[in-house]
Amino acid sequence: MARDLQVKETTSDPSLWSADFRLFFTARTTSLLGDAMLPVAITAAVIRAGYGASGVGYALAALVAPFAALIIFGGVLSDRFGARRLMVVSDTARLCSQAVLALLFLLGTVRLWQILALLALIGAGSAIFQPGVASITPRIAQDVQKANATLRISESVTAVIGPSLAGLLLAVSSPATVVALDALTYGVSGACLLLLRSVPMGPAARDGEPSFRADLVEGWREFRARTWLWSVIVVFMLWQLAGAGPTMTLGNSTLVTDYGTSTFGLVMSSLGVGSVLGGIVAIRFRPRYPLRAGALSMILWALMPLGVALGLPAPLIAGCYGVSGVGMAFWIVMFHTSVQTHIPQDVLGRVHAYDAAGSLVMKPVGQALAGPLAVAVGTVPLLRVSASTALVACALLLAIPAVRGLKRAEG
Repeated sequence: MARDLQVKETTSDPSLWSADFRLFFTARTTSLLGDAMLPVAITAAVIRAGYGASGVGYALAALVAPFAALIIFGGVLSDRFGARRLMVVSDTARLCSQAVLALLFLLGTVRLWQILALLALIGAGSAIFQPGVASITPRIAQDVQKANATLRISESVTAVIGPSLAGLLLAVSSPATVVALDALTYGVSGACLLLLRSVPMGPAARDGEPSFRADLVEGWREFRARTWLWSVIVVFMLWQLAGAGPTMTLGNSTLVTDYGTSTFGLVMSSLGVGSVLGGIVAIRFRPRYPLRAGALSMILWALMPLGVALGLPAPLIAGCYGVSGVGMAFWIVMFHTSVQTHIPQDVLGRVHAYDAAGSLVMKPVGQALAGPLAVAVGTVPLLRVSASTALVACALLLAIPAVRGLKRAEG
């Protein structure tokens, strides 16, 4: 592996921080901050509205389900009408939906169905927004890996800061105020995207006017034609089902019940710090075979469920989560960079939507099955299975020649 790894300087790259990248970075960061704050604000607002834990569950499901169901169609729309245009439309729609939701919470007359409908619109807006992230990044950055790593660092920081900021605001104001402030993040994002200059508002010119169905089929054909891409998604479906899904459910609940909420917060913060470090590592190191290096780094993720399963002291569990965050962040940067540099720009939105949908589809299944299975066989055995699944997934990725042998796309 040492021969495959090339080390770059860590000094700031002026070609990365162009005016357009700064605008896109600001748009992405503010949007992610809003995404991280929203679940906390909605949880507090729904409980205060009197709908209890069941209402919170319905609300969070209404936010996530449309995203998973519609992201493929969002990819088609992004390629047909232009990624930047669709992202601005998405930010505008989410701003309006969330502003209405904040007003309803403020008036104190909100019905549960109204909450669910507005959250579903916000989730649908996220499905339209997400494919554009993959399409725009290679257009505004000469160094796509460094851009992805920088954006990953931003995502990790907002994932840690967002819930804490929402909690702090809830302590001094009402849920309606937090939801309203959260809505403004989409306004900032949309304004920054409008100011971009190197990315056209509309799509690239294409021969003829293919139908929506034809675009959908073309995206699937491009996705299926690349063995390295669809095989990664198949392996990750297994990992989400038996690895990530159970770990998120059982690992988090065990930390809260056995160690307390303060320890849970410490562990989550450690995970965020590890993700930031993983992004920094991805800025510095340039493997010749990015998916091979990324698969090897994913071995570190097994420490997350294993630390909880072994009942380690809280500081060691926090260390396990931090190291796992390094491995996961490095893999994400390697994979996203590979997709963005090996897929033609005119189909990138659709192909990214297919890989995002495939990567996510089994996670809620794994989360839903974890509880009943834990009752039947126990939490500790399932967490050990999750750790083993991570190792199996890494071995499978390394065993696939198309994944193992995919070279870095230069230029």
